[in-house]
Order: sequence, then structure tokens, then C-alpha cells
Amino acid sequence: MLRILLCCSAGMSTSMLVSKMQAAARRESFECKIEAMSIAQAKMELDKWDVVMVGPQMGFAVKELQAVTDKPVEVIPPQIYAVAKGPDAIKMAQDMAKKAGLSF
Repeated sequence: MLRILLCCSAGMSTSMLVSKMQAAARRESFECKIEAMSIAQAKMELDKWDVVMVGPQMGFAVKELQAVTDKPVEVIPPQIYAVAKGPDAIKMAQDMAKKAGLSF
């Protein structure tokens, strides 16, 4: 099971994308856990997740998160985030995990 964390300023603006990702994962029978939270909360829980995806409005925080974890951390492209493209976000998370050598 792949554990995917989405981060934004308060953990609220990513909730629609989380829902769309969960629906896409169910359709693909892809086993994963997806949650959204604020950057501040995420810093305390990074080790519980396999990949960390950051909302574009918080892109400035990527280096800060990368400095405190060895987990893959990337910004969600605006074209995926803005219209909540769940399948594309799932693919991005899977690609991040593969690049990091994680099996899921």
C-alpha cells in the first residue's frame, strides 16, 4: 500500500484532490492511503508517509520539507491541482515512489 500525503497551507484546499485521488484509486483497484494536512502538521508526521505532494501555492516549502526527510517531496503541477485531476495525481505519486525505489 502506498501512503500519499498532500500538503497545503492549512490542509483544506487539497481535500477535493484527495477525494478525486481516492475515487481514481478505487477504480484502478490501487491500494493506497491518501490524506491532506497543513505543512506544519506534515513536518511532524513525514516518516509515516511514502511520498509527499505539495500544493502549488506552497511550492516554496518543498526545500524545507526535503531538508527534514528522505521521502520524495514534489510540487503538484497546477494543471493537476487546479482541476483536481485524481488519476493524474495518483500517477504522479506512483512515479515518485518508483523513482525513489519504493515498492507498493
